[in-house]
Amino acid sequence: MLSNTSRPVIEATLPVVGEHIQEIAQRFYAHMFAEKPELLDGLFNRGNQADGRQQQALAGSVAAFAGFLVNKPDEMPDHLLSRISHKHVSLGLRADQYQIVHDHLMWAIVDVLGEAVTEDVAAAWDEVYWLMANVLINQERAMYAAVHLAPETIWRTWRVVQKIRETDDVVTFVVERTDEREVKPSLPGQYVTLKALMPDGVHQPRQYSLTRADDGQHRQFSVKRVHGLPTPDGEVSNLLHSSVDVGDEVVLSVPFGDVVLKYTDRPVVFASAGIGITPMAGMISHLVRSGSQRRVTLLHADNSAASFALRGQVQSDLAQLPDASMTAWFVEPSKGAQSADGELIGFMDVSTIELPEDAEYYLCGPLVFMQAVRSALIDRGVPARDIQYEVFGPDLWLADFQ
Repeated sequence: MLSNTSRPVIEATLPVVGEHIQEIAQRFYAHMFAEKPELLDGLFNRGNQADGRQQQALAGSVAAFAGFLVNKPDEMPDHLLSRISHKHVSLGLRADQYQIVHDHLMWAIVDVLGEAVTEDVAAAWDEVYWLMANVLINQERAMYAAVHLAPETIWRTWRVVQKIRETDDVVTFVVERTDEREVKPSLPGQYVTLKALMPDGVHQPRQYSLTRADDGQHRQFSVKRVHGLPTPDGEVSNLLHSSVDVGDEVVLSVPFGDVVLKYTDRPVVFASAGIGITPMAGMISHLVRSGSQRRVTLLHADNSAASFALRGQVQSDLAQLPDASMTAWFVEPSKGAQSADGELIGFMDVSTIELPEDAEYYLCGPLVFMQAVRSALIDRGVPARDIQYEVFGPDLWLADFQ
């Protein structure tokens, strides 16, 4: 809760800080990496830096947190904080690194706003930062303790035992443990961070959803090739596609992620698009392994049947569940063939689908896709609390859910 001294200052300055928060975030990252280039080695995703998503995510999270302190002082933005904490812990972020972020963020605020940042304004925003940082530090400390690991020990080496070509742009890797240390089982829907050594000697982290339930020895994840080199966006996926093969070793974190399938008896509906199928495949695999009796509905949209990654796996898994179905929408119809049962042409339209009563919903795919599906579900009377979503990369949608 903000102090009585800082609250009126934040109320007065939030509009102007919010107006300039994108520029502040850009200046913050540029200044921090100029002073601390080592942070780009294994901690920050330079692809997200290059396309501006990391700056947008920081801007949205800081503004949303400050807005909560002003407008909802008795509440905390739990969804926002949980999402950030899981990302941080999957990267091995240390508590002492919050001081580094603080110093460069406060520098950027002064750099952008100039004389408007009086001592009182600086003190008030310093309080906002540390209120948010301390909540995150405490959450992350608890998460490290829960897996009995420290930031530097969440990493483990795995060996590739299968490399499966799913589509022209998607490859699935099956990896096996290389030592006898205990493996923390993943929860349905979680991801791991892969830390890759790039040709320039810098390690780059990327998160990948686990696409099959763990068996204690193996893990499975799928990687979509991101086109657009030589920009940093896509450098890891291209490396994995072209250079990592059976017998090679990869470094993965312990599984994390706050979008986890709840263990209930309620019907569950998965709605995905493109590579958004990956966490859905993992959740469905867990349902099969646990012998679930739940009613399961998979709704998936893709460019074509040929680009539908993990299709064989999810169809096989759905066939093993007692009450499961799949409907797929393809923008491009199969050449020389009519649509099969459960296949539609065009974009996903959930208004035309019979949905089970009292279901839980999980969404994953491009942001515009999830926004459209969520709006359609809300229009049909689905409570917002029953809709969860997973965003790949920095979450640019956080503030919309507060």
